[in-house]
Amino acid sequence: MAATESLPAMENGESKGGGEYTQDGSVDLRGNPVLRSKRGGWTACSFIVVYELFERMAYYGIAANLVIYLTDKLHQGTVEASNNVTNWSGTVFIMPLLGAYVADSYLGRYWTFVVGSAIYFLGMCLLTLAVTIPSLKPPPCNGGVCPRASTLQLGVYFGGLYIIAFGNGGTKPNISTIGADQFDDFDPREKMHKLSFFNWWMFTIFVGILFSSTVLVYLQDNLSWSVGYGIPTLGLLISITIFLIGTPMYRHKLPQGSPFSRMGKVIAAAVWKWRVPVPADAKELHELELEEYTRKRKFRIDSTNAMRFLNKAAVKEDGSSSKWRLCTVTQVEETKQIIKLVPLLATMFIPCTLIAQTNTLFVKQGRTMDRHIGRHFQIPPASLGAFVTLSMLVAVVIYDRLFVKAIRKYTKNPRGITLLKRMGVGLTLQVVAMATASAMESRRLGYVRRHGLELLAVEVQVPLTIFELLPQYVLMGVADAFLVVGKIEFFYDQAPESMKSLGTAMSLTAYGVGNVLSSFLLSLVSRVTRERGDAWVTNNLNASHLDYYYGFLTVLGAVNTLVFVVLSSRYTYKVESTETIDIAMDVKGETEKPKVQN
Repeated sequence: MAATESLPAMENGESKGGGEYTQDGSVDLRGNPVLRSKRGGWTACSFIVVYELFERMAYYGIAANLVIYLTDKLHQGTVEASNNVTNWSGTVFIMPLLGAYVADSYLGRYWTFVVGSAIYFLGMCLLTLAVTIPSLKPPPCNGGVCPRASTLQLGVYFGGLYIIAFGNGGTKPNISTIGADQFDDFDPREKMHKLSFFNWWMFTIFVGILFSSTVLVYLQDNLSWSVGYGIPTLGLLISITIFLIGTPMYRHKLPQGSPFSRMGKVIAAAVWKWRVPVPADAKELHELELEEYTRKRKFRIDSTNAMRFLNKAAVKEDGSSSKWRLCTVTQVEETKQIIKLVPLLATMFIPCTLIAQTNTLFVKQGRTMDRHIGRHFQIPPASLGAFVTLSMLVAVVIYDRLFVKAIRKYTKNPRGITLLKRMGVGLTLQVVAMATASAMESRRLGYVRRHGLELLAVEVQVPLTIFELLPQYVLMGVADAFLVVGKIEFFYDQAPESMKSLGTAMSLTAYGVGNVLSSFLLSLVSRVTRERGDAWVTNNLNASHLDYYYGFLTVLGAVNTLVFVVLSSRYTYKVESTETIDIAMDVKGETEKPKVQN
């Protein structure tokens, strides 16, 4: 039997005043049904999108130049600073698992986000104080002697960083989900708008990143770190205020219990009843009446034969009264849908490791090159990250406005191509980007060795313009337009309706694991190559073999892409996710009914 999700509308689908209710179970903060005309849609999303714009400005105002602050102000080495950046970034993106659990189990998405944003703002304030108060910073280097930061100084600075990470756990998995919740999947027009939401969501994010990697990075490098941190802190406060102002416009989804406990119950029940045969007729499995789901505003899912062993959890047993030994078909199918995502999630770890290089080694690489524009202006090395953003922005607009419209005439898919194909293109472009970075670093080191610069005790700038690194940044940005947007939309779209926050958290967790993996790989490669007498990455990049390390990452990326292709070719989408919705409006403004693509 094909998997389907259904939720009957409220009686007649209309209020007493004639307005139309949403059909997806949306409610207001008091749990009352909401009218389509009063809440949600792009009007509500405008408040949410503005928040995300300022929040990304705040986050990347810290992250984009963090490796420079750690090396220049806290006097850490290249490997130590790079690993601290990726360890923190890893924590930032792993914490959303906790936030998703709290949102789905207890507080709901809105209140989890509000609490998380307050913690986030507290961390930003502490970080701003850490770079402003002189006693919280080590003295500057004097004659090549750089005093190490004290325990107190490190504690305050890293305390601020990890408070931000903790707060991000409450905001990040919920804010994009709240945005997507503003569109009703049961309304053809709104569902079509939702397909574009994630593209424009990422567009907004990267506008914030663009401001951070240009204006804020310049202020940090050339004016003061206090101003460079103070502006995004103020921006975050403004964004939280704007989000709260939009509260009367939002649609909400009721928390539907811990996804982890539900999935654990399914697995435990299936294992307990491993000898129990599964009936041939799925109707004999345990399931609640449709009216029960309607009353609770939940979705019911029909049984499938995929991962048939788990169907044992829904097999009825005579004389058994234990609630842990019997699950509904819907609970079983929800568990299957999440388990199906895990192998593909694993293939996102290496790509996120490659992305992590743009804020660490790419920045240190750029610092060794000529950064002058004219005689007096020097571009901050972290500002080259703006080209990742610019190329991504251009690629998203072209993809959404030109490519999708042209290709869906042939594919009959409202997204143009499937989400997995989109992600596959991004993975391939990432590999090309890392190969390009390796080739450019090889060229830079060739100049260094021809002039004996690797023999100098200190790292000196090479008279090659930093703009020679542009190809690797641009390629990484175009890859993001395919991979990052596709990944977020895929894990949200393919997660069960009651586990959307978990689906979003899974996509973010890939960044967390990828950053931690980056720290592990860099430490491992540095130690092994140093013990062999020819370290690939040292504090002096002119005496290193960073091109070899980039080549190593290129090979990992290529192998990972092949694994992804194999797994994605075997993946079966949720049935409702393959619906092709034509919003072809005739002169009378009538909308065609949804068509199911077979």
